[in-house]
Amino acid sequence: MSISIENINLTINEEVYLKDISIDFESGSTNIFLGRTLAGKTSLLRIMAGLDRPDQGRIIVNGEDVTGLSVRKRNISMVYQQFINYPSFTIYENIASPLKIIGMDKKKIDRRVRDVAEMLHLESMLDRIPTELSGGQQQRCAIARALVKDSNLLLLDEPLVNLDYKLREELQIDLQNIFKERDAIVVYTTTEPTEALKLGGNIVVLDEGRMIQTGVTSQVFHRPSSVKVAEVFSDPPINLLQCSVDDSALRLGEDLSIPLKGHLSPLSPGKYMAGIRSNHLYLNSQNKSNVQLDTIVELAEINGSETFIHVRHENTKLVVQEVGVYSQKIDSKIMVYLDPANLFIFSEVGSLILSPDNSSPEK
Repeated sequence: MSISIENINLTINEEVYLKDISIDFESGSTNIFLGRTLAGKTSLLRIMAGLDRPDQGRIIVNGEDVTGLSVRKRNISMVYQQFINYPSFTIYENIASPLKIIGMDKKKIDRRVRDVAEMLHLESMLDRIPTELSGGQQQRCAIARALVKDSNLLLLDEPLVNLDYKLREELQIDLQNIFKERDAIVVYTTTEPTEALKLGGNIVVLDEGRMIQTGVTSQVFHRPSSVKVAEVFSDPPINLLQCSVDDSALRLGEDLSIPLKGHLSPLSPGKYMAGIRSNHLYLNSQNKSNVQLDTIVELAEINGSETFIHVRHENTKLVVQEVGVYSQKIDSKIMVYLDPANLFIFSEVGSLILSPDNSSPEK
């Protein structure tokens, strides 16, 4: 099976929801739509499902234009952010419901229901009703109902967003394994870079209704084509520092000089932006090549087992992501360290020049 989205545009009340979206999908592929809230992820998913129609463009399935085809006539399954289950049905009946609608034989229904229930660890709960299950178990039920139909296209719209951290991690692992076993095209939306990386596959980075980069998920993470992609594909958004290059060094701020070594060596004289992810800024020096930044603490956020320390270096705000719990006094002076080997270099207009994997985007 193949699906092509061709030049999709959608405008509502003069507001652009989607602009010139074109993507190809192949059977057995996992495809992640990554973007912030209102980036256009759900709008695109609804058009793919047949729930909405675009202003312009087509959806082509195996060479056939299905843009105007009703959702009921498409072989798709969809899972939403809010799990939707029939409250008076048992878990078994909820999972079986799509198969009963198409009139499948009872023995085949039973086999399929029990197989998918086992995949999602629901086999001991089939006689219960949804209100007797936890939120995570209810979402498993909704996912099972989508999977049991064995659709050619499986659409998941931030299905884990309302679950707690531990449950999300468990389901992410389960879904990775399930996706690998199926020949369907899977499209999964998320706002979270970490989730996108865990699920792997291919990625479409969206921003304000526009597609700003596509490719293999891990490759796009390591080589974002622009500052905007790097911001969307970093949590917190990538730190940016104005810099310049002369014949001998990369200069950050007024008095910080970094030798042009390693992946920085090809840089020509001029003005640039340096980018570094928050988990590559440290409170303690990691090696001899580390560069020291004098900063002032503006905020320290403790999030579980991590601390996000918001600091200011000269006139630039940065976020340091440290494993562990750290208490930092507001307005105190601290040293922050970075390794030049982790720097992304962007042009003044935001295009990628060099990435830490020692390659330019043209290679």
